[in-house]
Amino acid sequence: MSKKVIGILSMAYGTPTAVEEILPYYTHIRRGRPPEEQQLNDLIARYEAIGGLSPLNEITGRQVVGLAMQLASLDPDNEYRVYIGMKHWHPYIEETVKQMHADGITDAIGVVWAPHYSSMSVGTYIKYAQEAVEKWGGPANFKFVQDWHLQPLFIESTARRVQAALEQIPAELREQTPVVFTAHSLPARITQSGDPYPQQIEESGRAVAEAIGHGNWFTGWQSAGRTPEPWLGPDILDVIKEQAERGVKSLVICPFGFVSDHLEVLYDVDIEAKQLAEELGIQLVRAASPNDEAAFLRAVATAVLEQVEKD
Repeated sequence: MSKKVIGILSMAYGTPTAVEEILPYYTHIRRGRPPEEQQLNDLIARYEAIGGLSPLNEITGRQVVGLAMQLASLDPDNEYRVYIGMKHWHPYIEETVKQMHADGITDAIGVVWAPHYSSMSVGTYIKYAQEAVEKWGGPANFKFVQDWHLQPLFIESTARRVQAALEQIPAELREQTPVVFTAHSLPARITQSGDPYPQQIEESGRAVAEAIGHGNWFTGWQSAGRTPEPWLGPDILDVIKEQAERGVKSLVICPFGFVSDHLEVLYDVDIEAKQLAEELGIQLVRAASPNDEAAFLRAVATAVLEQVEKD
């Protein structure tokens, strides 16, 4: 008996693979509007500060391979073909959906490499995929994982990494060391429509904190866009300043809204936030990113399989 073939569209943000690609990449993010010269130079400088380019594409590639291995292990009765579609770089989501259809995929599951749902984040990935399905005529049976922010294996793997970060703090300071769970900020207007994003961030943070028995925690935001409208806060830099004013000497940041090392982690946290913390006399430790950790990938695979099993 032949196995049922299920295509998995794993969707990620995407990043340029060469310096000369930064301009078209940034232009795509800005919906076709080229950035001003200073904006472009600022972005290039950030890439240079983390080594020249982001490792996001490489890590996403490893995540895709690992996800395929986990799915094969967890459900050997079906055949899973895992594809990658990017929001802002090649292969774009539309390109990948076209390829899946050309490959004869009829049953498919879409999942975004982000655990928390917002109509302005995960929702846009799903929208792009659905538009591509309509354009190319398939895959015919396409379902989507909306979120996996409370998936038990995700909470467990995050808790282990937060605990490891706390253990880098002197023992006598750990209990009073705040753990700040961060995610990418979004325009504050999402709260007016009942968007679940802020609540899901809070729920994930609470679950991780309870798993390690650490009561001193709260949520924060990072990487807000440079637009006139207000974004969700407090920003992590403001959090650091506030904690310094309170006399806090150590701080753990867990940017669990991101699932890999890339610009928003390697620059915004590891360089910008750590530099500010050092200036203010705070020891700042970042919890490691999950990247292609097996336990984390099993969490994502389990979330995918739960969607497969739904009618």
